[in-house]
Amino acid sequence: MTPQAVEGLAVTVIVVLGLLFGSFLNVVIARVPADESIVHPRSRCPKCGHQLAWYENIPVLSWLALRGRCSSCGQSISWRYPLIELLTALLFLACQRRFGWTPELVAALVMVLLLVPLSFIDLEHWILPHQLTWPGIAAGVVLSAPMGLDRVRDSIIGAVAGFLVFWFMEWLGEKIFKKEALGAGDKDLLALIGAFLTWKSLLAVIFLSSLQGAVVGSLLLLFRGRAGPAPEPESESATTPPPSAPGTETASAGEPGPAPEQVGAPSAGNREEEEDEDEEDDWEPGPTSIPFGPWLSVAALEVMLLGPWLREVLPVPLDLLLAGAP
Repeated sequence: MTPQAVEGLAVTVIVVLGLLFGSFLNVVIARVPADESIVHPRSRCPKCGHQLAWYENIPVLSWLALRGRCSSCGQSISWRYPLIELLTALLFLACQRRFGWTPELVAALVMVLLLVPLSFIDLEHWILPHQLTWPGIAAGVVLSAPMGLDRVRDSIIGAVAGFLVFWFMEWLGEKIFKKEALGAGDKDLLALIGAFLTWKSLLAVIFLSSLQGAVVGSLLLLFRGRAGPAPEPESESATTPPPSAPGTETASAGEPGPAPEQVGAPSAGNREEEEDEDEEDDWEPGPTSIPFGPWLSVAALEVMLLGPWLREVLPVPLDLLLAGAP
């Protein structure tokens, strides 16, 4: 085979793998937040539960052939499914062009397979599931082994430093603002990124993610009036007090109600715990809130895939942030 034919075959193989893995990531994104198995049952329509035949599950092509609708119920299938398949294929190809057929390529592909679902889950649910971040940290360290002991050492330091940096920022934010300032899963995600890209890339990742997140958040505030998603409308049941049960009476404005001991009210300590739980359950993103996980992921991919180019285009001294990037 000619070198051109071999190159074309390599491109085809990596793109097809990306499409197939992207189809699997759609399952991960849909099921992991719901604490469902990603293996069983097989793929199904999220609207009617129709299990997809093999020819309905071909990446991108099936969505186009079905015109974005379920063959059973006719409901629309989200454009997110082909988008994730194409995005994963594109990132797979970019990794192959960046690293060639080397051990670094395997680590880069695995990092893509972790960052893509984590980003979309965080965008939709505002969580970074530890089912993905914790195994991802271990994978980053293990996959650094073929690159030498120095890389393993730097990977471990990166994981520890990434976790501690965001843990400190989370603690400091809570002390200053008297509320959660960073998502609890962000430190796990930065530890994952540090495990794959080593500690030498962490400053660049934090800088780029903060800069890009701030710019996009500001633009959303300017054009939409809020950076986060629009609040869900309150249901009637949430705003209307429930009617009194038969045979009970409600204390009027001038009459004292029964003492807490008389109605079995929880103790002060239990009341505080229940209030804290209610506050966590009722938390909703504010107008200036944006999930930070996707921006960490974007910055990590930029550092990994565009590191040499960024070192050339960034002005001094910002290029020093990428001095140790892969």
